[in-house]
Amino acid sequence: MGSAAAGPKRTVWQVLSSYFYWTYSRGSFHYDVMVTLILLFIFVTPHLWDYGAKPSAVTHPTHPFQVVQNGRGVIITVQASDVGVAPGASYRGDDVFVERWETVSDARGNLSWKVWAHR
Repeated sequence: MGSAAAGPKRTVWQVLSSYFYWTYSRGSFHYDVMVTLILLFIFVTPHLWDYGAKPSAVTHPTHPFQVVQNGRGVIITVQASDVGVAPGASYRGDDVFVERWETVSDARGNLSWKVWAHR
């Protein structure tokens, strides 16, 4: 007595195209293979490839800064070495509008930023 007749043999191209179009039902062998490959890609490739996504280095001010109340907002004075902003750049944050800023020197000759900001 012979074994049950197997279905027609499929080519590799037919199997790969059925993977691409996701034609297998949940719980089947090929469905499980596809899900396993996707999960492997998600969890393994960040360790193998450098996507260039690095957290920015958090730097804290090394010098004290001064905050003075102004009519519309505040004037903040920060040493230039604690600020990574090019002179003349403009910035508008979500909560604070920086009206203007300038560089000033303190009594020791240290360069500082003087910033006029308000909400």
